Amino acid sequence: VVEWGDDVKAVSEDEAMVLVNHQATGDVCTLMMCLQDKGTVVRQMMWLMDHIFKYTNFGIVSLIHGDFFIRQQLVLLKDHLEKYYRSRNRKWIVLFPEGGFLRKRRETSQAFAKKNNLPFLQHVTLPRLVATQVILKTLVAPQENGTPSGGDTVRKESKSKGLQWVIDTTIAYPKAEPIDIQTWILGYRQPTVTHVHYR
Repeated sequence: VVEWGDDVKAVSEDEAMVLVNHQATGDVCTLMMCLQDKGTVVRQMMWLMDHIFKYTNFGIVSLIHGDFFIRQQLVLLKDHLEKYYRSRNRKWIVLFPEGGFLRKRRETSQAFAKKNNLPFLQHVTLPRLVATQVILKTLVAPQENGTPSGGDTVRKESKSKGLQWVIDTTIAYPKAEPIDIQTWILGYRQPTVTHVHYR
């Protein structure tokens, strides 16, 4: 894996939302491998994922960890963030804004783009924005004239500054052939270079 772009380790102790494209189950493995040397990020992150993953082998682990399973009812996301994100000392939240795997969403994304005069995308889909908006509204500290609102502008060190960064992460596979989790485990493809770009 080759990482390039901005140095995300420099903001590893701040709160951040990581937006990453989603092509296959191996994306999670790739992202975890990349973030393991970025301070305490891996143990302080929350994942948002499709509800179907609740019924997989890592579903129980994700439930215990306090991750959120999206099933088109984003009304529950705000409550979940308020209940689990800060109480479990989470710093980063990972979201796949495309809403699922590229191969399953590409055609509907391209039809939507054509209908609404938006860019035609081949290697990613148009993002779904509702979950991103809920996260931003819930986790960003309210601001008044560039300072935290709430009357008292003196902040205690232990108090959260709120979400400070949005990290745009792109995972790119050679020849646009993503690696799934079975390939990671069984290694039946030839070694290849996967690129991960941060902005």
